[in-house]
Amino acid sequence: MGPTAAVRVDPAHRRAERGRAERGLGRRHRAADVSVPPSALDPVVLHHIVNDLGWRDLRPLQRDAIGPIVAGEDVLLLAPTAGGKTEAAAFPLLSRMSSERWSGTSVLYVCPLKALLNNLEPRLRRYTGWVGRGVALWHGDVSTSARRSVLWQRPDILLTTPESLESMLVSVNVDHRLFFAGLRTVVVDEVHAFAGDDRGWHLLAVLERLTHVVGRPVQRIGLSATVGNPAQLLTWLQGSGAGVRPAQVVAPEMSAPAASAPAAQSAEIELDYVGSLSNAATVIATLHQGEKRLVFCESRQTVEELGLLLRQRDVTVFLSHASLSVDERRRAEQAFAEARNCVIVSTSTLELGIDVGDLDRVIQIDTPATVSSFMQRLGRTGRRPGAARNTLFLCRSADTLAAAAGLLLLWSRSWVEPVLAPPEPRHIVAQQLLAVCLQEHRVGDRLWPRCWNGLEPFGPAAEPIARHLIEHGYLDRDGGMLFIGPAAEQRFGRRHFMELTAVFTGSPEFTVLHGRAELGRVDPSLLTEQVHGDRRLLLSGRSWRVTYIDWRRRRCFVEPADGGGRARWPNRGWAGLGLELTRAIREVLLGADPPVKLTRRAVDRLVARREELSELVHPGGNVILRDKDGDLHWWTWAGFRTNATLTATLSDVVDPASRFDDFSIRLREDLMPSQWRELTTDAGQRLCLPEVSDKAVSGLKFSAALPKRLAVATLAARSADIKGAGTVLTEPTRFVNLRG
Repeated sequence: MGPTAAVRVDPAHRRAERGRAERGLGRRHRAADVSVPPSALDPVVLHHIVNDLGWRDLRPLQRDAIGPIVAGEDVLLLAPTAGGKTEAAAFPLLSRMSSERWSGTSVLYVCPLKALLNNLEPRLRRYTGWVGRGVALWHGDVSTSARRSVLWQRPDILLTTPESLESMLVSVNVDHRLFFAGLRTVVVDEVHAFAGDDRGWHLLAVLERLTHVVGRPVQRIGLSATVGNPAQLLTWLQGSGAGVRPAQVVAPEMSAPAASAPAAQSAEIELDYVGSLSNAATVIATLHQGEKRLVFCESRQTVEELGLLLRQRDVTVFLSHASLSVDERRRAEQAFAEARNCVIVSTSTLELGIDVGDLDRVIQIDTPATVSSFMQRLGRTGRRPGAARNTLFLCRSADTLAAAAGLLLLWSRSWVEPVLAPPEPRHIVAQQLLAVCLQEHRVGDRLWPRCWNGLEPFGPAAEPIARHLIEHGYLDRDGGMLFIGPAAEQRFGRRHFMELTAVFTGSPEFTVLHGRAELGRVDPSLLTEQVHGDRRLLLSGRSWRVTYIDWRRRRCFVEPADGGGRARWPNRGWAGLGLELTRAIREVLLGADPPVKLTRRAVDRLVARREELSELVHPGGNVILRDKDGDLHWWTWAGFRTNATLTATLSDVVDPASRFDDFSIRLREDLMPSQWRELTTDAGQRLCLPEVSDKAVSGLKFSAALPKRLAVATLAARSADIKGAGTVLTEPTRFVNLRG
């Protein structure tokens, strides 16, 4: 049976099975033998939970989710990785599907990654088969014939991405009103991964358009790992239904007494300093032999380099990152799941709930940028009964060691970043106006806000953007109707407006081929820079010699080489550290240690780093330090966006080059303490948004469909931390001169 086949059960067989379930949960277990509440779920679902899965009980999350989901409420299910969130949503939905006789595609299951959908499909196919229902996949890697089968069969549950949903709505090959006529519920897996960036705004807008097409409210269920603001996240997920539809957060494991205990007491965390990637490879190759280890790195280049180093040490190693081909990643993940004594090295692509088998260890090279990310990675271990969750940090520099210690300090206090939608998504509004005109062909020039049920910023506040689209030919207007104009055809119309369905701009990478097999993609700079001798690439943890470059089709062909390969990709996703983490790093430098195991190397390097930076940190406030070369730096320890805001606000005293980073701002060399006090007295009342470069505007997808002033305003708002800047300006600042 293919992945898109719907499972159907003979009605007589189903009635007999239901009778057996109602008489006593099957022959192996009876109701008195189990703790699962027999009346809470459909008897057939309950029968299979007990006899097919062999469960004697449901987890607290799964028990508590039944009531609100069956009642049709909007719900946020919150639990650690591998906490049973998929089943908590699926079992009551299958029960509703049976009792309320849902027909057609009644449930959409939306994920941020195609790989996660592929991983979930066999599990959900098993569950839907219990009640004679079907499940199918629909995303960019699904074949045309499989999609035709989906449209014909209309499976009960469709696994998809927001981009693929958008494609279905605008496609001339999909009758979206007929296909979605039976839609009742949308499940959004890893909802926190959406909400924190523009994919979240895109998802919300598409869900509102689906609700408008269906003509009735659609239940929304979010599945998430730990977040710092669950109630706010649920309100965000509800969209236009917030305050109208009943909703609740279900998180029993998070509120239990064990969950409120210090996090460090329930996991085995070790912090080590190794000084180089080569030393990290030696530690990984030596420790925990015979176990399955997942190693996280913060860049694709580090993944490739570590993979090669481990292979040179005779370690069975597999790689996973976004620039490897789908087949390469799939083969690696499958081989890793089936192997025992091996290592898989990955970026954050394996941070989410993709099943790679029973892990023994998680190892972190340097440190992730957020506590939330660390908790996702930690949650990949400790799934066997009696096994503890664990992570070994291997830091290559003193700075990443201090950052890791700061992150673990926050984690030990049970602090997690709030998930906040990026402000002012005007470029997504422009994209959605174009998309809805593609979807409906013609839309009333006064009625279009109804397509999003009044949800801001897609409602009346979008009028200036609509006017701009009309004035510049992206939309045409005739007889009170709006439709796609010539500028939109020219700018976004290639390949049936495919570019319009994705909210991110992909980097112009070259596809790498060995024969007919696609290995992955590389940054074009590796193919254009001057080299002496063979041009060699590092991809999939192996070296390759470039034999031919097809510049027109952006492809290069390679053959195996015995070494010398190089890897490089731009780090486009870096947004800087936040205020809380940089302040925690300052605490570490002032002497605080996280309550985890520190190796002797880590202790010694932290002691040395504290001594090296002792002049830059002060427990009572901030430091303005003039170094031995006369350069003046304001050490705020406040994070990138806070420092960007302070730089814009205090432009009169900031170095003309406006140089700043996560920790400090460079000031004018001639600044005197008296001038500083005078200029900062009222600075908290005149905070400014950071300046935005033309290059940044051009990198904002769909910025071409916006007035430049609105594109600049969007990026400026997203670059700022007004609250953090105000906090820093209330703190005392002392001037320090280093002795020569």
